[in-house]
Amino acid sequence: MRDVLIVDDDFMVADIHRRFVERIDGFRPVAVARSGAEALTAAAAHRPHLILLDVYLPDMTGLEVLHRLRAAGDHVGVIMITAARELDTVRGALDGGAADYLIKPFEFDQLRAKLTAFAARADALASDRGADQSMIDALFGGPTTAADPDALPKGLGAETGRLVLEAVRNADEVSAAECADLVGISRVSARRYLEHYLSAGILELRLQYGAGRPERRYRTAG
Repeated sequence: MRDVLIVDDDFMVADIHRRFVERIDGFRPVAVARSGAEALTAAAAHRPHLILLDVYLPDMTGLEVLHRLRAAGDHVGVIMITAARELDTVRGALDGGAADYLIKPFEFDQLRAKLTAFAARADALASDRGADQSMIDALFGGPTTAADPDALPKGLGAETGRLVLEAVRNADEVSAAECADLVGISRVSARRYLEHYLSAGILELRLQYGAGRPERRYRTAG
């Protein structure tokens, strides 16, 4: 279980992020801070594994919080969560060693993907088996070899994965609900397989806009 500190000066937004984190397997919120000073105090008190850090805070910027943490020798994982789109801010986050950057507003699935990727990197770096080039490429964001459809995360089966990919190819394009009906699995399971293949580069995503939230539709990449 990875402990998460949430930093945002808007208490409603902070509460939404807290409830999002509670829904993600392997993560739990341990504290909420609404200023840079509170964030630094909470980081020292709770020693979280990850901080979801806003840039715009009332007493200092999130970048300053990040730099103070690093200056103090604290290498806690940090994901910047902010409306800031300026390249100087993005550059400052990279220079400060932020693990990722997520622009507000965002949906739950986007945050879950960021936290899942963070956990995968942390697990890889904690391994004592050494690193091969594909692992190093993944960690540094470099080019990787094509993903193996049978190399699935824990809880996903190779045979069901094959059926999911076959359903996508035969239908040209599917939603998670359509895929679930074609394969005979739950919509939640279908979404897990589709999102895995999307992150592996085997599938690509198209957002179909209509009334309400856009529908995520998946098709074979390329």
